[in-house]
Amino acid sequence: MSDEHLSSAFSIGGDLPASRLGYGTGQLVGHGYWGPRGDAADAVAVLRRAVERGVTLIDTADNYGPDIAEELVAEALHPYPADVVVTTKGGVVRTGPNVWHIDGHPDRLRAMCEASLRRLRLDTIDLYQLHRLDPAVPMADQLGTLDELRREGKIRHIGLNTLAPGDLEAALEITEIASVQNRYNLVDRADEKLLRLCEERGIAFLPWFPLAHGSLAEHPWCAEIARAHDATAGQIALAWLLQRSPVLCPSPGTGTLAHLDENLDAAAIRLTAAEVEDLDSLAS
Repeated sequence: MSDEHLSSAFSIGGDLPASRLGYGTGQLVGHGYWGPRGDAADAVAVLRRAVERGVTLIDTADNYGPDIAEELVAEALHPYPADVVVTTKGGVVRTGPNVWHIDGHPDRLRAMCEASLRRLRLDTIDLYQLHRLDPAVPMADQLGTLDELRREGKIRHIGLNTLAPGDLEAALEITEIASVQNRYNLVDRADEKLLRLCEERGIAFLPWFPLAHGSLAEHPWCAEIARAHDATAGQIALAWLLQRSPVLCPSPGTGTLAHLDENLDAAAIRLTAAEVEDLDSLAS
């Protein structure tokens, strides 16, 4: 039942193929990434539909809920199909809606990772991302803990979330980094230098807010191009990301089946060179 146009994959860490258009689970929990959102059965249906459509990259985090998103992923997909890549994040403690506390102390990172393993019902997490670098803890200590977990077989690859190019270069001096996850979309390209560095090093770039928190779904330039493709503005914004760079692997989130299908259909859109040039000019 999977869609042929979703089969295009990026090899995370050089040995972990995943669909370039993934699914993010942030919209499966309540406002401010806190508490449940609606009926859990609806969330389970969306996750299963994503995999049926050919999505093999499922992006979640321990602090979505907290805990709730990971539990939903396990409920919907365990036992996981062999080609499904589950990535989760640790390093942030939640105490309320939209309240985030960075904690990269080695003992806390280890406890977070092991708790994610239990919730996801996994022996090994394919890609474990440090949600934020903790400025109060040496980078070598934070990445060293993740390296220990990798050697123990509890994680397969290490990723970093929300960092500067200099942070990535420093991290690569310490250990192998398979992915970065920073904000990047059609109208927000502040991390263009980081994207270029990822291209040079073969590192996956998982852009968060790929639809600019929904605002690109109503962008007039996207809407104009969308009419030529019998598409929506949001689909054009996602198609642009997929054509922008081979390392970009967006994972838009949604809590509805209809919006999920709309997002995934973007993978079939092929923008012309002139359309890409017009959209590229939006960066100014």
